[in-house]
Amino acid sequence: MPTSLCGTWDMISNVNFEGYMSALGISVYLRKIALRLKLRKVIEQQGDQYIIKTLSTFKNYTISFKIGQEFEEFTKGLDNRHMKSTATWQGNKLLCEQTGEKKNRSWIHWVEGDKLHLELYCEGEVCKQVYRKNVNE
Repeated sequence: MPTSLCGTWDMISNVNFEGYMSALGISVYLRKIALRLKLRKVIEQQGDQYIIKTLSTFKNYTISFKIGQEFEEFTKGLDNRHMKSTATWQGNKLLCEQTGEKKNRSWIHWVEGDKLHLELYCEGEVCKQVYRKNVNE
């Protein structure tokens, strides 16, 4: 059984976010705003349904999916693209492959100790984010 990703997680590091956003085609103006944000992830599991919320003072984004089932994703407020996504467990890592107009797009979440790791991939760019579990849970 994979490690639980559930909980509230606050960002503590964000490496190459600008490179990743540039690969997505996000404008310089929005990249500058996004780079100043401290993101919070809220991950929930309800039966076989996962819900991942990315929260900030600027925009929020929520996805909901079942492991192994392809789902339609619209990244409204991010890069505003439609794609087909599928999340699967690979050991203790939750991998999501995203198929659409951008090549080699995906993300991976995993937990080590009290930290949630997230790697975001798009067209050769890799963004590495680390979150710490919120102590108020």
